[in-house]
Amino acid sequence: MKSTKRMIVLAFLLTMAIMLHVVESWLPLPLPVPGIKLGLANFISLFVIVAYGWRETLSVALLRVLLGSLLNGTFLGLTFAMSLSAALISTTAMVLTYRFLYPTFSLVGVSVIGAVFHNLTQILVACVVISSAGLLWYLPYLILFAVPTGVITGLTARHFMTRIPKWS
Repeated sequence: MKSTKRMIVLAFLLTMAIMLHVVESWLPLPLPVPGIKLGLANFISLFVIVAYGWRETLSVALLRVLLGSLLNGTFLGLTFAMSLSAALISTTAMVLTYRFLYPTFSLVGVSVIGAVFHNLTQILVACVVISSAGLLWYLPYLILFAVPTGVITGLTARHFMTRIPKWS
């Protein structure tokens, strides 16, 4: 793909990811566990992993959190630190899983790994910030929701990828 077209497509995907990130932050889910999100923007990351590679995926994840936090007014706050850490760790986990375990691990499996690592990282960052392991009790509940949301995100990415022309 020519570099100009590649840059335009990646900018479009980044814009979609930011939009999903911001809109999702506005939508409270009626769930018994507070703070649960569907991770809708991560289906863009899954697409970028497959279509472009790890550098572009990490760039999209980093810029999504950075620009999304500016739009949400959380830049450099605790939410930003938790989101940035979780995005970088979960994206790295997804990239490595895809690189070394795909197709044994499907795209849905890669997504579930990302969701679990995202929640694990956020809890660990929160524990470090408050200097207490007291929040670790919350982790099983987050993991319980990470699996179905990871499946939904993975299925969405797979559906998205079958409906568009090959961009890579």
